[in-house]
Amino acid sequence: MTTGLPMHVPAPGLPARVRIHEVGPRDGLQNEKTVVPTATKAEFVRRLAAAGLSTVEATSFVHPKWVPQLADAEELFPLLQGVPARLPVLVPNERGLDRAMALGAREIAVFASATESFAKANLNRTVDEALAMFEPVVTRAIEQGLRIRGYLSMCFGDPWEGAVPVEQVVRVTKALAEMGCDELSLGDTIGVATPGHVAQLLQSLAEAGVPTSRLAVHFHDTYGQALSNTLAALQHGVTTVDASAGGLGGCPYAKSATGNLATEDLVWMLDGLGIETGVDLAALTATSVWMADQLGRPSPSRTVRALSHKES
Repeated sequence: MTTGLPMHVPAPGLPARVRIHEVGPRDGLQNEKTVVPTATKAEFVRRLAAAGLSTVEATSFVHPKWVPQLADAEELFPLLQGVPARLPVLVPNERGLDRAMALGAREIAVFASATESFAKANLNRTVDEALAMFEPVVTRAIEQGLRIRGYLSMCFGDPWEGAVPVEQVVRVTKALAEMGCDELSLGDTIGVATPGHVAQLLQSLAEAGVPTSRLAVHFHDTYGQALSNTLAALQHGVTTVDASAGGLGGCPYAKSATGNLATEDLVWMLDGLGIETGVDLAALTATSVWMADQLGRPSPSRTVRALSHKES
């Protein structure tokens, strides 16, 4: 890495520290055409934690029929004992919760939708039916002392419905908050958000009584807007940002969804703004280069490409 770059030039009104919620092992790998070996996934998680990522979403306890790439959750999770990071897992229903708790998972996530079309495609339910399905999951998780994240997809646009009214997103976000989710991740699943839209949604949620401290943002880079949208969220007080090492990932139920915001691109921007993340960018880049080799293709992350090119 070039000495002294990026220069640290703080901007006013931004948080001093951001927690990166790394989703590469789950959201990044779920859309791969070929199944990644379990041992490789475990090594990926270990390397990400060693690079300083304090939260690494490990896997998903969905039925193997729906996401075959993550069918090895029972085999993978025990291999992660001792990893120095929080290891949340996605659970779709009570059966998924049972499987996760049996292995000692202490953090779970549920996956809701702001739109009827995506709820139907992803969960085969209406929005309200999906919320009803999650309620006993969240209730039981609270009773067991687990930490709960609520994902909300299609917050900024839907491939079938187009524009999504802000008030519609606010309604479902409030429902997840009132259900008991500790954290709420606002997803731009097909990458169509722009900074003004992000600011409007965050303002509307604050006015509706949803504290910004409970919010995270999850941007896809389909139109190259993920970093600008993240900056808009930081300016509104968000301090948790989802990202995927190497820019891996998409969504198997939304074909227009391309890769997630690359963790390296995010860390480069945050470093330049003087915002602490605890992440070693060189170690993270090396991890993504290694993972790209396992997948047999180059990383789409611009920062990974720039830094690995310099080293080579």
